[in-house]
Amino acid sequence: MSIANESAVIDDESFAVRRTIHIAAPVPRVWAAVTEPEHISEWFGRVELDRAGRGAEGSMTFPGRRLPLRVDAIDEPRSVTYLWNNDDALGEPPAEFDDATATSFTFTLESVPGGTRLTVVETGFERTSNAAANMASHSEGWTFELDKLVALAEAGA
Repeated sequence: MSIANESAVIDDESFAVRRTIHIAAPVPRVWAAVTEPEHISEWFGRVELDRAGRGAEGSMTFPGRRLPLRVDAIDEPRSVTYLWNNDDALGEPPAEFDDATATSFTFTLESVPGGTRLTVVETGFERTSNAAANMASHSEGWTFELDKLVALAEAGA
């Protein structure tokens, strides 16, 4: 049975958005859901990567919006960090990956009684066109998207 999860929170001082949730599913299932493109595509945007592992590049696509994406770090099965160009306030994302304006988001997984504690922290909003607007948008996005992840992982998909 799912535990009520709080919404994402904004830290204006560090230009970060954070959300910690409990998922009534084992770490390996949650790990697959946040690292394997076919599983990420079931709850988030459609992910395509040129290969597996650190340094992999590709995109995450939402209806009408393709975002450049890179895998920045992996510590299996504890954490994975992605970089992306998802500047909602800017409007149109860049066609190619842009390190200068990318934000990073890290999923950290911890085995806990009854499942997995997953924390996502997205940072780097000070490099975007409008930090406050982007943090507000991404806070809503992480709340919505991770709720879909909880439902999917707990259903055993």
